[in-house]
Amino acid sequence: MGKVLVLNASYEPLNITSWRRAVVLLIKGKAEGLEHNGKILYAELPLPTVIRLRYYVRVPYKDIPLTRRNLLHRDNYTCQYCGHTAEQLTLDHVIPRSRGGNDSWENMVAACVRCNVRKGNRTPAEAEMPLKVKPRKPYSSLYFEVSKHLKTGNHPEWQKYTIGL
Repeated sequence: MGKVLVLNASYEPLNITSWRRAVVLLIKGKAEGLEHNGKILYAELPLPTVIRLRYYVRVPYKDIPLTRRNLLHRDNYTCQYCGHTAEQLTLDHVIPRSRGGNDSWENMVAACVRCNVRKGNRTPAEAEMPLKVKPRKPYSSLYFEVSKHLKTGNHPEWQKYTIGL
């Protein structure tokens, strides 16, 4: 039937769960339904797509690994210099490693081969190739899961709860 976005009492996204688990939380009074898809599950219980927990849950910080796959996903498989979208992209250091640049979320972007070669061993300013979006570390690991659902258009109502991710 679908997935449900679970928000903390503070409205920050916590995770994505099954509709069955969400309904159990609603019935037990541990959560309230914020959004539904119009389908009725029981007599007066619409099938939820977003729920909010009634009590705040403290979540430990979980670091997101810096991997090629995660970087490409963060940049939506789009060259951050020219906007070309493709599966076969390279990773570029905004500040080249030879100039003290490191492997970090804030210093690496997806780039097509053509732009990567053109930029070479220079900064974007020196190469006169401004970045489309300033690279940053994703807010949480939930970012990747939520963005998959938003790209497919299955849950447009999640957008207003996940803007900061």
